[in-house]
Amino acid sequence: MRSHLTRTRVALTVAGLLLAAAAPTAYAGLAETESAVPARTAPERKAPERKAPDRGAPYIETQLFFGTERPDGGPAVTDAQFMAFVDSEVTPEFPDGLTVQSGRGQWRDVSGAIEKERSYELILLYPVARAAVSDRRIEEIRRAYEKEFGQEAVARVDERARVDF
Repeated sequence: MRSHLTRTRVALTVAGLLLAAAAPTAYAGLAETESAVPARTAPERKAPERKAPDRGAPYIETQLFFGTERPDGGPAVTDAQFMAFVDSEVTPEFPDGLTVQSGRGQWRDVSGAIEKERSYELILLYPVARAAVSDRRIEEIRRAYEKEFGQEAVARVDERARVDF
């Protein structure tokens, strides 16, 4: 029994040594083929990180996500209705500019159902110095849309940005 264990250990040791010796050949073979992973021959050295130049002024970017399906089953908000809402509620508060994008979205409503619907993303940029005033105005816009179109919510995302026009 003991000689059987010794032979097994010797065989495993030899197999391990063969694998260790063959590994560089295997890696070299991979490097010669078109591979998505480049071969590494030496430890990589990271170049010193260079800071991007500070360009632009400090701004806040706010994204608002507006759904179009009505929870009560009424007709969906149309493009014309949404743009009329932007013209009357958003543009007067943010006359310097905005972006509207159409999309498809989904979310879980208060009853737990997954709702899939056409949606709009509204992007606003405003200076950090005007963040407090803009925040109040954005919240008024969200509430106005929810009320006018019977929506449960309008999602909001805020991020700091550097903006240059």
